[in-house]
Formats: sequence, C-alpha cells, structure tokens
Amino acid sequence: MDDVKREIETLLHENAPDIKIAKVLKQDIKNYFETLEETFVTSGGKDFLVKHTKKIDSILKTVYKVAHREMFGDYAPMKNAIPLSLVALGSYGREQLCVHSDIDLMIVYKEVPGYNLKEMIEKILYILWDTGLKLGHRVHTVEELKEVSRTDITIKTALIESRFIEGSAFVWMETQNAISQIRHDDIKGFIQSKLSEQEHKHKKYPLAMEPNLKEGVGGFRDANLVFWIGKIRFNVDNIKDLPSDVVDEKEYRTFRMALEFLFRVRSAMHLVTGKKEDTLRLDLIPDIARLLGYKKGYGGQMRCAQKVTESLKIIRLYSTIWIDILTREHIPEDQNENFVYPKKEAQNFNDLLKELCAHATEPFHVHPTFLQKLITVKRPERPGKILYKTISEIFHQPHSHSILNALSYARLLQYTIPAIKKVVDLPQFDGYHQYAVDIHSIHCVYHLENIKDPFIQALFDKLNSKEKMMLKIVTFLHDAGKGRKRDHHYVGASLFKVFAKKINLETDYIAQGETLIHYHTLMSNTAQRKDVYNEKTILDFTAHFKSKKLLDMIYILTYADMNGVGEGIYNPFNAKLIKTLYLNALEALKNPHMLDVATKRLKKEQRLSGNALFKKLTALQQKKILQIPSDLLFLQYTPAKIVEIAHKAFATEAYTFDIQREAHLSIEVIRRKPFNIAYLLGKLSALGVVHMDICKLFDELKYFKIDFAGNVDTEEIMHIEKILHDSFDTQKSYKSAIPVIHKEELTIDTEHSKTYALMNLNCQDQKGLLAYVIGIFDEIGVDIATAKVHTIKNRARDMFLIEKNGNFCHNVDTIIDKLTGNN
Repeated sequence: MDDVKREIETLLHENAPDIKIAKVLKQDIKNYFETLEETFVTSGGKDFLVKHTKKIDSILKTVYKVAHREMFGDYAPMKNAIPLSLVALGSYGREQLCVHSDIDLMIVYKEVPGYNLKEMIEKILYILWDTGLKLGHRVHTVEELKEVSRTDITIKTALIESRFIEGSAFVWMETQNAISQIRHDDIKGFIQSKLSEQEHKHKKYPLAMEPNLKEGVGGFRDANLVFWIGKIRFNVDNIKDLPSDVVDEKEYRTFRMALEFLFRVRSAMHLVTGKKEDTLRLDLIPDIARLLGYKKGYGGQMRCAQKVTESLKIIRLYSTIWIDILTREHIPEDQNENFVYPKKEAQNFNDLLKELCAHATEPFHVHPTFLQKLITVKRPERPGKILYKTISEIFHQPHSHSILNALSYARLLQYTIPAIKKVVDLPQFDGYHQYAVDIHSIHCVYHLENIKDPFIQALFDKLNSKEKMMLKIVTFLHDAGKGRKRDHHYVGASLFKVFAKKINLETDYIAQGETLIHYHTLMSNTAQRKDVYNEKTILDFTAHFKSKKLLDMIYILTYADMNGVGEGIYNPFNAKLIKTLYLNALEALKNPHMLDVATKRLKKEQRLSGNALFKKLTALQQKKILQIPSDLLFLQYTPAKIVEIAHKAFATEAYTFDIQREAHLSIEVIRRKPFNIAYLLGKLSALGVVHMDICKLFDELKYFKIDFAGNVDTEEIMHIEKILHDSFDTQKSYKSAIPVIHKEELTIDTEHSKTYALMNLNCQDQKGLLAYVIGIFDEIGVDIATAKVHTIKNRARDMFLIEKNGNFCHNVDTIIDKLTGNN
C-alpha cells in the first residue's frame, strides 16, 4: 500500500484525472484480493475480517485524501475544519466485513456556508465507484439522522453500530450524540421489531443441511441481535462487555469460539465462490473444508459440516438466553404463555426432566430461563438408574418431541440419551435428507405424534401403551447408527437394544424394535423402487415382518421417517404405493408356507451376498442372480453352486450341458432356445429318473439338473451327448408309453399364489413317466417355472410350479384327462 500511496501522491502532484487515480486503486484492490486466500490460511476468524476491514479503511482514507486535495489544493484546511465524516455501518462498522460483502458507508456532514461539500461528496463516491468496490452508501446531515432512523428499523440498526473512518472528529462527535439519542428512542418498539424480524427469519431459514449462516437459526444475525440490544441498553461496543449478570464469562468463551469458527466458514465461502454467499451449500463443503485445514476426503468434510451445525446450535442457545435477559423488562410475561418456566424447587437435572414430562401432555416450548437452568443445574457425570427411570417417561408422553427439542436446544440430548451421541449434529450428504441426523430424528418423533393420515392414525391408536413407547424410541433412534463403517441399520439396532435394556423394556418389545430398525428403510425402498404388485416383491418384504402388528409398526415408522426428512417427501403418490404394499403384505401373511419359503430364500441371499465369488461379479450380474424367480435354486443349492450356475448361464448363447458319471449318471443343462426334455427323458427312460430340478433363471434361461438311478459306461457318453444335442432339434420327437396315473394321485392348485399354479403328482414310478408328463405340458404350451422331481421307494413324488397363464389354468380338465388316460 505504501507504493500505491506514493504513486497517488505523484498523480496528485501532476493533477492527474480522478479516473487515473481510481485505476491505480483498482489494480491495488485486484492484487489484494488475489492474495486473500493465502492471508486467510494464516488468520483467525475475526482477525481475518478485521484485516480486511482495515484494508478497506485505508482505501477510503486514501480516496478522502484525494478528494480533499483536489477540492482545496495547496490551501486545504485541516480535516476537522471540513464538516464531513466517513462512517462505517453494518458489518463494516462492527469490523466483521466479509470479503465480498457490500461496504456500507455513510457520509455525514453539516450544512455550513462557504463549503462546497456536495461536490466533495460526489467526488468521493465517483472515485470509489470507479475502483470497482461494492459500495452501499447513505448521505445525511447530522440533523436529519434521528428522523431518518425512525423511517426504517434497518437504518436505526445500522446507525447504532457505526464506526468513524475519516474526516472531521467534530462532526463524528455530533454524530455520536445523535446516535445516543437514537439509541434511547423507542427502545421497546426497536426490541419488539427486531424479535419479530428474528422469528420470521428463523422460520424462513431453519437449521438445515444447507444453513444460512447470516440470517438463519444460530447465524450471525442472532449474535448481532445480542449486540444490538446490548448496545441500545448499555452502550457497549462488544458482547463480552455486557454486565456479568447478563453474559457469563465461561459461556461467552464457548460462544466466541463458535462465532470465530463461523466467521472462518463464511470467509471461506466467499473465497471459494468469489462472491457474496451466505448459504453453506453441500457442493461448497469440499473446498471449504480444504481451506479450513480439514483432512482431505469425506471424513474431513463430515467433521467440517458437523462443526458448523454444532456452532450454530451454540450461538442459538446463548443468544436466546442473553436476549431474554436483555429484553425481559420490555417484553411482558403475558406474551409468553406457551412457554414452560422452571420451578424454583427444581434442584437437579432429574427434577427438571420430570417437569418437562409433566408438561408434555400438550406441545410446548421451554422458556430461556428453563434452558439456562438446564445447562447450569447439577447432574451426575452420566445417567444412573434413577435418571433412566425418568428418561423412560419421556417416551410415554403424548408430546415427547417437545421434551427432545428442549434437550436438543440445551445441547443435552446426547447426555440424556447416550445412544444418540455419535449422530448429534452429524450431516447427511445423501441429497435426500434435509437435516442433520439428530434434528431429523426429532422431526420424525413429531410426525409420529402428529399423524395426518387417518388410516395410519387408526393403526397407531390400536397399539398398547408399551408398543407406542417402544415405537417412539425406535423412531428416535432409527438412524442412531449412522457415521460408522458398519451398516447403520445394524448398529442402530444394537444401540436401541442397549438403551432399551437401560430403561427396562421387556425382551419381546426389544426384539420387535430391533427388527423395525434393521429394516426401517425397507418399506419406502420397496414401494418406490419395485413393483408392489409383484408376488416375489411382496413376499420378500413380508418375510421380514411376520405378524400384522409388526407390519402396522413398520408402516407407521415409514410414515414418520419420510415426513421427518422434509416437506413434500411423503406425498400422495408414494403414500399410495406404500399403502398398497402394506395391504398386499397383509394378504401375504395369510400364506405362511410361502412366507417360510421367502424367509429361507432371504437368508440364502444374505449368505450369497457375502460370498467372495459373488462379490467379483458386476452389479448387473448380481442383480440378475438375486432376481431369479425360482426359489428352488436358492433353497436347494449352496451360494458357490448358485454362482457357478450363473457363470455358465451368463456365457450361454443357445445351450450348454455337463455330463457327470460317478455313482450314477447326472446331467446339467442350461438353455436359452427350446429344449425338448420329454425327448431326452424318453430316450434315457431305461435309466430311471430319481431326481430332477427345473429352475427358471434370467434372460429367458432355464437350468435343469437330472439325476438318474442308473449309470453308463464311458464309451456311451458320446451317445448321450448326441441325444442331448438332438433334444434341441425341434424336428425330433419321442412317443412315450402312457403311464397309469389315477386322478386321486394328482392335485392341482390354480390359486397357489398370484403368479404360480401348483401341481403335485404322487404315483407309482413307471418307465417314461416324467417324459410323458412333460410331453403333455409341451403339447399344451405350459411353462414350468420350477420343478422338483423325486423318486423314493418306487414312488414318484413330483412338484411342478407353473406360470399362471391361460394355457394351464384354462386347461386343467384337459391336462387331467390326458395325464390319467381319459383322452
């Protein structure tokens, strides 16, 4: 800056035009801004802002000097003799000017005959505009300041935090006298207006995942409000200078550290975006975390965002308490009827918690005096049996969310309910959740206690008191496992179990709660990502909730969870899908056999997902395997065998087969093109089939596994291979002998499920039996989805699961007649 001053002195001596001087200042400003990031790294929060403020001060002083010299030349009077002063307002006045914020300048003067002040003011403003600075300015005489302050609360606010920059100290002294009068003018009206303004901004900018650091909850405006009211009441220049019965020194230290951090975050936001920015958008966090020195990567970004939320909560807490103390004599008590005040007899934290429970029959907010008592009252290092008994009462209340809100406000949520400790202030970068985990959890409890859907409300009303209590705890802790390496569903269930035992919840309720947390996202994911009319989808979902009570609870929990995410997440469209899934699941509960099969398959799928070979497959291949419609494959085979079959299927274009001959002949076939299995079985009927599986795979592929009673010599393998190849020749046929099957040996259930019909055959084993049966199916065009064929003690026990289509269900009588020889 010294070089710049010398250059400007030279230009002034040469009577250079203002635009040339402005260009020098503009280049200096450009150079300065290019070094800001380097300065930021080595500066503290407020320190960086002060340095920036001083830089702007120096530019304004230089501009004043230029205007002063140009106006008066060699006969320039002393600054004090010119009735004009430059005054900083707003954040600039507080020395909290952020790098891309507007520079709020007031030029105040006195009308004195003989001075051409308006020309000097214009010259100052024109030079400043030519430098490219973002200037917000006001020009007033000293005499009109008080009247102007009455026209707009924002102007009055700016004036009471003004700061002298340059010019006449005498004018500044008169300005201060005017500001003193402004301070004492309608104090009550000022306070009420500012509190109303704060309430409006808090509603507009809640404490969300993308908080507004300036106007939102716990932001700079909350801290400013403490200063403004403190300035009005006590004429202090800093919050820490307020009386000790207003601001406790220890509380102020905590408050100041939070404010310092937020100063740094906001400065980083301006540097990263290159413009004025007040909202901490998710896409900015990686660069901001880097500037703030956090470890590179996701973990560092999480810690940065978490500290932002923590700091905002600290500012919110202490500013609320201090503003109440500062405004108490100006805000009548009858305006605060919805607040809960602490009782004088409350001696410890447990007493205060009991008070909160007593008031939770209706929604409430705690008064700042209650918050202050909560954070200062005696409490044990950690909750014990007596305290846990009271803690359990929280979840018995109709409006538990009001208690949880109060504890969160006082930053005592993690102390009261340790299970939530790791997720307090924890950000959620998934683009779905709009709040940190703990705030989302409280919102979920609120929506559980304020259900808008009559159908879901009726389900909740049918729960007994213990079930309602358990469900509230589940709703609050369902995301408590987030922020760990392990799946948060399972960690959350474990945390719930530990907490539930602390409050002596019965074992059955704990087991139900664990299930609900394990699968708390299943209903919304299934309803919104899968076909809610698909039978496998319905059975897979229902298999996790094997009672109507559990189904009711997961439905209620899903409603609360989705509503707790944010406005519009639970909407008429997905509400309909979720209700449809619920109703279809209720129907599925009526078929315990199929649910048992679905449960067994799910367990096998879980084992399969952990298989090393399965993990090596692509995501698409894994998905195809898990969507194989045949349950038999999952019930009958090991994970390794399933992967082996799938590998062969992925490589199959038309068909492949494998012949094994150990104790007996065994043939495996995977085919895409039509396969005349009746021909194959007919040709090999002399060997006798003892076991056969047919499994529908994916991409029009089927898997066949046929075990024969007999075996063949090595030299016969080529003959069997030829028979197998011929089985894919549509011109080949084999006429089987007609076996003897009695009607009573056949059972057909066309209503086995929504997707499949079932046919069971239990009869005397006969040569060509299976070839004949499958030949009849092929003749009519029946598609076998799954077949389980088994022969023991000379009796065939065959099960066929058949796609429900017109070819089977509409031809049942024909099929029976053909199978029993009545054709």
